[in-house]
Amino acid sequence: MIDTTSTEVAEGEERIRLEVEDGMAFLTLCRPATLNGWSWESTRQLGLLADRIRFDPAVRVVLLRAEGRAFCAGIDVTAPGSAITGASPAERTRNYYEGIRWAHERFAALGRLPQPVLAAVQGYCLGFGFELALMADIRIAAEDAVFALPEAQLGVAVDAGGDLRIAREAGAGWAKLLALTGRRIDAATAERLGLVQLLVSRDALDTAARELATEIAANAPLAVQGIKRAIDAYADAALPPALDRVALTAALTLTSEDCREGYTAKATRRPPRFTGG
Repeated sequence: MIDTTSTEVAEGEERIRLEVEDGMAFLTLCRPATLNGWSWESTRQLGLLADRIRFDPAVRVVLLRAEGRAFCAGIDVTAPGSAITGASPAERTRNYYEGIRWAHERFAALGRLPQPVLAAVQGYCLGFGFELALMADIRIAAEDAVFALPEAQLGVAVDAGGDLRIAREAGAGWAKLLALTGRRIDAATAERLGLVQLLVSRDALDTAARELATEIAANAPLAVQGIKRAIDAYADAALPPALDRVALTAALTLTSEDCREGYTAKATRRPPRFTGG
């Protein structure tokens, strides 16, 4: 796993770029060649940049966006440190549990920013990418956006709480349908379920996201931030204990034989043969 104590980003290792202008912080996923595949390093950088934004008086709203044809296609399994090791199966499970809890904390650094966070989504928004988008307060999607939580198809749990947030936004039935099947939904369906608040053409995505961000940034910061805190306090009341269960389930499944089988089957383009072990 990566060094989680570092506050630096090595040259050439940038996963997310931060720019601030006109009261807005732009967080841009900047690895389009990998469809902005997510990694432990991406998680670390997300937390670092969220911490920088938090106390910046120049930032009234945050816009999360991505370069290229996809928002984020999920985990980058080729990234260094993608696997967690341990001297025994029990230690490896424990290390995954702590790693997932750490990832939850870094995602929360974004989701709990005092400033509202908007996500502009195009193309594939899968797995960790979908979970990242669900951390935003408001989501704007291009018509070509595709959403899914495919983890169960690979033998692992939904590990960043995306299924819980779908349950909050769209209801438990839809959360179970999407998470238990891994089924993909288009942007129009996501809008109908309340997972997307604005649906626009691909060409209009950047403009629509900037216009909404500008509209929010023009309002009184203390009022905007207080409204966000109050709504989050109501909507997320049961989230912390549920996220701990998510971390434990993720740790157990990530160290399972079914997980090994799921990824092997995907790599060799064959149906997986899960045994429950």
